[in-house]
Order: sequence, then structure tokens, then C-alpha cells
Amino acid sequence: MKKSSQGLKVLSIDIGGSHVKATILNNKGELQMAYDKIVTPMPSTPENMVGAIKTLVKDFPEYTNISVGFPGYVKNGVVKTAPNLGSEPWADFDLAQKLTDELGKPAKVVNDADMQGLGVVDGKGFEMVLTLGTGFGTALLNDGHLLPHLEFAHQPLTKKYTYDDYIGERALEKIGKKKWNLRMEKVFEILKTVFNYDTLYIGGGNADKLNFNLDKNMKLVTNEDGIKGGARLWTINEEPIKGTLAATAK
Repeated sequence: MKKSSQGLKVLSIDIGGSHVKATILNNKGELQMAYDKIVTPMPSTPENMVGAIKTLVKDFPEYTNISVGFPGYVKNGVVKTAPNLGSEPWADFDLAQKLTDELGKPAKVVNDADMQGLGVVDGKGFEMVLTLGTGFGTALLNDGHLLPHLEFAHQPLTKKYTYDDYIGERALEKIGKKKWNLRMEKVFEILKTVFNYDTLYIGGGNADKLNFNLDKNMKLVTNEDGIKGGARLWTINEEPIKGTLAATAK
């Protein structure tokens, strides 16, 4: 690892529909403290969210940089949509700059599935990451390179439902785990045909509710694995962690 990142201490934040979680990572993505979390504020406006983050991290150890995984479409740190938080108040909100101003450290903000993807992939071939939580998140990486984000969750799946509607948290609560698993089997078959991925990683709070056998190239991952992507946002152009992102280290 380059000398420039040896003292890196990243405040890594995962914004979810039910909780906001955070920890401190070193430059290798190793946890420097136990996870802490706070209930996602309601209404989930930018002002309330930034206030909740400040409350959550006020007693955290010192950090040098900030990484945030956000549940929506993010471009250059600016939120474009936030379907599960309320898109209207978040439209064109520069969350990266706001956190930099409020917390006094440089911040990067990406889609939450994209950050989880950086934390879990092996960097070999075409890899896809799914997050099964309040909504349905996706990330795509090729040889460790993060590809442009697609809000695939909002693609129509049936005449009535998008993917978010079909297998998101609200659907699970409405139809129950048995029917939800049948829907998940259908979705996995579609994804295999559409993306032809080498490896599929499945995370999020509802991943442990899957009750059928997965293909050999499908792996369950934890939110703890995913939040480590917060360090890789700041080290992606350096020697990769554990051999990951090898293609970026040329």
C-alpha cells in the first residue's frame, strides 16, 4: 500500500431505510471499532439525516476521511433520487459536500450497493452484487472496476410491479417468506439470463431469509463485509486489499 494511505482512518457510513450504521476503518478495510447505529430519522429529509449522522458519530474516535453508502442514485457525491427515503427533498442535494462541511473531513458518497460491492468482490471477471433490504439494490463490477450504477430496482418486472415492489421489504411483509422466496427464485433466474455474471454476491438484511439452495457462483455476504468498501473508495488506485481490485493496481 502506498505510504500516502498508511494513516487513513475512514468513517464508513451505511444509510438504510431503518437504520444508519457506522464504524471506523483503516486503510486495509479493517474495523477499528464496533459498529454503532441509529434509527433512520422520519421524515428522512437531508437535514434530518445529516443531524442523525452527526449525533451517531459525535463520540467516535478520530478519522481522516468519510465514505457513505446511500440508498439511491448518486452522481459525483450529489443525490439524484432516493426512492425509499423520499426523492423530492433529496433531489440534487450535495451530500458529500454537506458532510465535508459539517464534519470537517473530505467525504465521498456512492450508492450503497456500489459501496458494498467494493467491499465484497474478488475482482475476477464480471461480478454482480445484490442488497435485499428496504429496497432492492444492485452493483456491477468488471475485474474489480465499479461500472456505472443502474437503478435496476425500478425496472418494471410485471405489469404491476417493479423489482422493488416485487421483492422489497414491503412485499416480504405483505406476502410472507414462503411466497417471497418463490419470487426470489424467479428473479435469480432472470438475473442469470440478463447479466450472465461470473459471481453473484447477495447481502442486505433480508438475505438470510432465502431458504433455497443457491448456485455455486452465488455467495451470501454480510453488511459488515460491505461497509469495508468505504476504505476502498479512498484506496482504489493503490495496491489492492487481499488481492481484490487487481485490475486497478496497474
